[in-house]
Amino acid sequence: MNSCIFLDSNSNPSLKSLSLSSLYLQILLFFLIQIHFCFSSSPKSLVFPLKTQTLRSPNKLQFQHNVSLIVSLSVGTPPQNVSMVLDTGSELSWLRCNQTTRKNQPDPTMFYPNQSTSYKPIPCFSPTCTNKTRDFPIPASCDSHNLCHATLCYADSSSSDGNLASDIFHLGSSDNISGLVFGCMDSIFSSNSDQDSKTTGLMGMNRGSLSFVSQMGFPKFSYCISGSDLSGLLLLGDSNLTWLAPLNYTPLIQISQPLPYFDRVAYTVQLEGIKVSGKLLPIPKSVLVPDHTGAGQTMVDSGTQFTFLLGPVYNTLRGEFLNQTSGVLRVLEDPNFIFQGAMDLCYRVPSGQGRLPDLPSVGLVFAGAEMVVSGDRVLYKVPGEIRGSDTVWCMSFGNSDLLGVEAYVIGHHHQQNVWMEFDLERSRIGLAQVRCDMARQRLGVGL
Repeated sequence: MNSCIFLDSNSNPSLKSLSLSSLYLQILLFFLIQIHFCFSSSPKSLVFPLKTQTLRSPNKLQFQHNVSLIVSLSVGTPPQNVSMVLDTGSELSWLRCNQTTRKNQPDPTMFYPNQSTSYKPIPCFSPTCTNKTRDFPIPASCDSHNLCHATLCYADSSSSDGNLASDIFHLGSSDNISGLVFGCMDSIFSSNSDQDSKTTGLMGMNRGSLSFVSQMGFPKFSYCISGSDLSGLLLLGDSNLTWLAPLNYTPLIQISQPLPYFDRVAYTVQLEGIKVSGKLLPIPKSVLVPDHTGAGQTMVDSGTQFTFLLGPVYNTLRGEFLNQTSGVLRVLEDPNFIFQGAMDLCYRVPSGQGRLPDLPSVGLVFAGAEMVVSGDRVLYKVPGEIRGSDTVWCMSFGNSDLLGVEAYVIGHHHQQNVWMEFDLERSRIGLAQVRCDMARQRLGVGL
């Protein structure tokens, strides 16, 4: 295994390249926060309205993913504004740190620890450094000043080094979190610096002890992304929404024994089957469960856009989808074109065609719940890819084997218009179909 901490999946080295260090990032999804305190339950629930901004790069194909979820908040004393990529596949939150004195016009993508009176570095002999970093693939180390040091790496050769520290995170005018542990990174190498430098850092939201949500102590969090304009909301805490349809819950899978390919702090669920147009595909149960090495786990990840399946399962889905779209869609006959290096079933659609024909739905069947992908979400229009007078659309499921990923990954493209509840207290994930734009209105969250 690689001797670095992979931010998106601590055991699967290619996953974070799917979620943060994409080579050609084309759409940024911003969480522009206007925090509203709501409900009377304890602990207090926080609602974050979401908004999108589209950046177009018609001459470039993104290699990994093209939607990033960004949270804006402030850190330190006095508060400094930062923006962080929200990632349910990562544990350690981190910020780009500049150890110099803050200027009159500071870099908005940097955090200046020397200017925060509440900033505290973590010693390497502290319990935080010695005990709470146990889910990192490599232990935290001591630097020359006896401070807790971490190295963060990406599969595309991006990396980051820095020390663990704590500071105050400000979520609203009166709601502050003191002593939240994060990585203060002062050495960063990126294969896509133009895109990665647009944010200050990353907000880890997995089940690890040092994740943002774990340190905050919220028993639940939820998000909902609209299928029409990609706006939506993030809710920290218990929702208690009477108007929301009953959630179907699937339990989180836990394996206490360390395995080389199993991420113990990821949101792992049991994939039991896949349907196409309601027809259950002939997939052996044995290929859907983790093997003795941990390979084959199914992770729900807000940091990855599309869904990726292990080779045998992907090929079965690909064959059935191709069969059911025969005579309806024109296949792109180009063996050299593989979208994002993992999606090799693509179609040519006339540019002037107003809408796609009726497409087969794809159902992801979990223990106790099902996620149905239908309509245009089954395909994805490749930005800037034109063949003659045709646009190119690809099936929005990819082959994990082509990426060297030993896991199933459920991306947020297939979570649109689904209320996603992560119940940490009961170790389960709840799903319900919902109009996310209407949910935002019902909560009184303005943009």
